[in-house]
Amino acid sequence: MTTRDHALALDADDALAPLRQLFQIPDGLVYLDGNSLGVLPRATAARVAQVVAQEWGQGLIGSWNDAGWMALPQRIGDKIAPLVGVGPGELVVADSTSVNLFKVLSAALALQREADAARPAAPTVVRNVVVSERSNFPTDLYIAQSLCRQHGCSLQLVDRPEDIPAALGPATAVLMLTQVNYRTGRLHDMARLSAAAHAAGALTVWDLAHSAGALPVALAADGADFAVGCGYKYLNGGPGAPAFCWVHPQHVSRAWQPLAGLLGHAAPFAFTPGYQPAPGIHRYLCGTPPVLAMAALDCGVDTLLAAQPLGGMAGIRAKSLALTRLFIDLVGQRCGGHGLQFASPDADAERGSQVSLAFAPDSAAAQHSAAFGVVQALVARRVVGDFRAGDAQDGLPDILRFGVTPLYTRFADVWDAVEQLRQVLASGEWREARFNQRGVVT
Repeated sequence: MTTRDHALALDADDALAPLRQLFQIPDGLVYLDGNSLGVLPRATAARVAQVVAQEWGQGLIGSWNDAGWMALPQRIGDKIAPLVGVGPGELVVADSTSVNLFKVLSAALALQREADAARPAAPTVVRNVVVSERSNFPTDLYIAQSLCRQHGCSLQLVDRPEDIPAALGPATAVLMLTQVNYRTGRLHDMARLSAAAHAAGALTVWDLAHSAGALPVALAADGADFAVGCGYKYLNGGPGAPAFCWVHPQHVSRAWQPLAGLLGHAAPFAFTPGYQPAPGIHRYLCGTPPVLAMAALDCGVDTLLAAQPLGGMAGIRAKSLALTRLFIDLVGQRCGGHGLQFASPDADAERGSQVSLAFAPDSAAAQHSAAFGVVQALVARRVVGDFRAGDAQDGLPDILRFGVTPLYTRFADVWDAVEQLRQVLASGEWREARFNQRGVVT
């Protein structure tokens, strides 16, 4: 039986432990929701205040040049690039994950239409299918549904990850996946699935929302075509932080993205009425950079770069796996008899930086929709995970989700979280009405 003293010993031997001091974490709080919103870096408040008071307050419009505001999408993009396995000048920070997904999926579909049109004879099969997972994050599916309606395509949803390769065929235009599934924490094999898509003649679009900053990502080496990612989860950029966008160099200048805005123009301050896209990834910019949000994201990305002398992303991944393995082992040891089962993979190579739990369908807790109440009871005990609703029609259970962020999550935090979970389950306090009142955000 693992003890808290064992967890404390692991913390004492943790090379990444000093990085926790980079964050402002409320006293007594066990925070396991960094896969939804990262913790505030200590440097952020002062940096944003400096931008407000000096760069905006004193520099005013001159700060677009003097403070380098206009270069923020590229400068911060170059910081993120090595975290996801791409080169400088290949990635930009802009807009939201949803907007960037709209851009890159549109471009991928346009490239496939051009390829069909260029065939010497009329194709017997047109590439007009986007393949994804039924349990992919809903906004990704909504964007895909919208674009499929616009482009006369169809969206094919696969129920099981192991069935994805078999779903790819001559009509597949794009394989669109989130590298780490937001519900289960399952980590897709990007290299294997990208190769399978290319063998079928399809392009790949990868959402890195739950992987960038949590584990080593190798977009170029793994054969990805397009990718987007989130700034406010493991990159610690703050609520609503800008997202990022990457396009493989072989594709980047071959298609226009659909949101042809001023900053994606080849010469934006020539103010000509006709649009000419900028070269390279710059054409995937659209509107004005949100400078205050960019400043906060810059501080968040710096917390990842601070790990480079301490093992970098490989060290972060090793600690992440150790934390989630401890969580899995402790739940198995301490929380039996309540119908809990793991929704995330047991194999380390298949798991992202979270552990997902669900109640067995035949358990009393499942019958009473306990997952939401359990999470709220934990929050009251100063343990913050989160709840993701299921869908009985699609066979998706309610999920209790616990994310670990190796930069600031301690092994003792994991032990304390599972101990509080044990107490909540044993007491049945999750049944109380106060833990079953749902707000706008669940």
